[in-house]
Amino acid sequence: MTLPPGDRVPARTAAAGSPTPDVVVEPDADRLARAVAAALVARLAAAQAVHGTASVVLTGGGIGTAVLERVADLVREPARERVDWTAVDVWWGDERWVPADDGDRNERGARQALLDPAGVPAERVHAVPASDAGFAEPEDAAAWYADQLAAAAPGGQPLPRIDLLLLGMGPEGHVASVFPGTPAVSDERAVFAVRDCPKPPPTRISLGFSAINAAEEVWLLVSGAAKAPAVARALTGGATPEELPAAGVHGRRATRWLLDAEAAGELAGQG
Repeated sequence: MTLPPGDRVPARTAAAGSPTPDVVVEPDADRLARAVAAALVARLAAAQAVHGTASVVLTGGGIGTAVLERVADLVREPARERVDWTAVDVWWGDERWVPADDGDRNERGARQALLDPAGVPAERVHAVPASDAGFAEPEDAAAWYADQLAAAAPGGQPLPRIDLLLLGMGPEGHVASVFPGTPAVSDERAVFAVRDCPKPPPTRISLGFSAINAAEEVWLLVSGAAKAPAVARALTGGATPEELPAAGVHGRRATRWLLDAEAAGELAGQG
């Protein structure tokens, strides 16, 4: 059976006390990017209506960049909700430990796709340090980024309010730079360096579960048939976070799995 586009598939495995994930399926990657972009604009606009500002944690990857490009389209031709991009704080879920001008940098792609066209002020773009930013080791840069998060938080708390955190997922179930069976899975720090990463480049800086799961809402953006088995395992209770890190992700108020039909292919019949 093929899931109809846009169906909401019942998820049976929310962590104890956590919101039940909302699973939404779009027919293809392009429609998924467009739908997520519209929802992202609406979410940030709603946050600004309540708080005056909004905060978002971005992800890289093909679908993550596609979403930002579609958001930029909405900035140029706003349909309904409008976001004041001068009042949006931007953070990253992970970053590659490469020079600032390297094409592998998530920050570089985000600036080109959205942040520069939208006019997000420099002081609101909280980039993870590059390898040529003056830090001797990635661990030093990770500690600095943790300090930046804490400095933006109220009342001495370790993390600021994060209205929305976006994540991609790899075929083996990794999120940010938290890979299965690695020390990052059990690292309780908000930010840490990752060495010997199974996917190049090998050295990275990543948020950990303590930071990811502190966000008000977490959205997992997943496209492609290669990721369908991991999606099914994560949503049907078939894996632990150690085996499949995406299974350990949840937001404080909401968790959304936003899939194209191929990524949802093995959810058929689940309920």
